[in-house]
Amino acid sequence: MSPRKSAVEARHTRERIVARGMAIASVDGLEGLTIGRLAADLGMSKAGVLGHFGTKQALQLAALRAASEVFTRTVWRPVEHVEPGLPRLRALCGTWADYLETERATFPGGCLFTTAAIEFDARGGPVRDAVARLFTAWRRRLATEVATAVERGDLPAGTDPDQVAFEVFGVFLALNQEIQLFGSPDAHARTRRALDRVLAG
Repeated sequence: MSPRKSAVEARHTRERIVARGMAIASVDGLEGLTIGRLAADLGMSKAGVLGHFGTKQALQLAALRAASEVFTRTVWRPVEHVEPGLPRLRALCGTWADYLETERATFPGGCLFTTAAIEFDARGGPVRDAVARLFTAWRRRLATEVATAVERGDLPAGTDPDQVAFEVFGVFLALNQEIQLFGSPDAHARTRRALDRVLAG
C-alpha cells in the first residue's frame, strides 16, 4: 500500500469515527462517547480507535470540532453573503431553526452543543472550555449582527446587542427542548413569534 493511499484511508477512518462519535454524543453526551462503544459500532478494535485519538478527551474534542464545522456549514455559510444586520440576523435564525430540525442523521439526539453545555457546565477542564468558547463565539456573532442592525436604524438606538443575543440564544435553547423533549408540533411557530418580539424594530 502506498503512503498516500494509507494516509487517505487513515483520514477516512478518522472521519467515520468522529461522525459516529457526534451521533452518539448527541444522544448519550460526550461522557457516553467511549472507545469501546465506538469500536463495537464501527466493527473496529479498541486499539484501532485509540490509534487515531489516543485518549477519550481527544475524541470528545474532535467531536466538538466536527460538530462546529457542521454548524458553520449549515447555519452560517448559507447566509454569510446576506446583507449584514437585521436581514442576515433573521436569515441566520432561519438556518439555525432548520439545522435543529434537519440534521437528525448527524445529531439524532438534537443539538450536540446544547447536550454538551448541560453536561459540562459545572465542570472544569478542556472539554468545558471548548464548549464555552464555541458558545461565546456564536453569541458574539449574533451580537455583531444586532449592533450592525442598530447602526443601520433597523433596531432602535440604545438597543443592547449583548442582551438581544442573549435572548435569541435562549429562544433557540427552548426550540431544541421543544423538539427533543416535547416533540411539539408548533415549536417553530412559537419560535418565530418569540423572535419577532425580540427583533422588533
